[in-house]
Amino acid sequence: MVKLGYFLNGFMLFFAATAALSGLRAETAKENYRLYCVQCHGTQGDGGGVNNTHGGLAVSPRDHTRAEEMAKLSDEDLRLAIAEGGEAVDKSELMPAWKYTLTEREISELVVYLRELCACQEKK
Repeated sequence: MVKLGYFLNGFMLFFAATAALSGLRAETAKENYRLYCVQCHGTQGDGGGVNNTHGGLAVSPRDHTRAEEMAKLSDEDLRLAIAEGGEAVDKSELMPAWKYTLTEREISELVVYLRELCACQEKK
């Protein structure tokens, strides 16, 4: 299981590095989500990505469509998870820190996109 985790993490980092080096820049948060998140979180954001369904991850990726669960998270929680990776928020260490790939603006736009996926706002 640990070897699989290293492989998946390495694959995601390789993909991200390749995209960054090629100058590939998404124009929208939805495009960034499709580039960097769907492998684990799925194309619908429901946590059913290929790495989850076929990779047997020890920690299931978050279902971004579950309003009840997503509303419990602040925008800052989401920003931290994206920027610093899963370990920063006591989730899977396999989720990489995207701060090396995405700009602060892109991360903030992803937070807005996550709120669209769940059709919810943070509880204050």
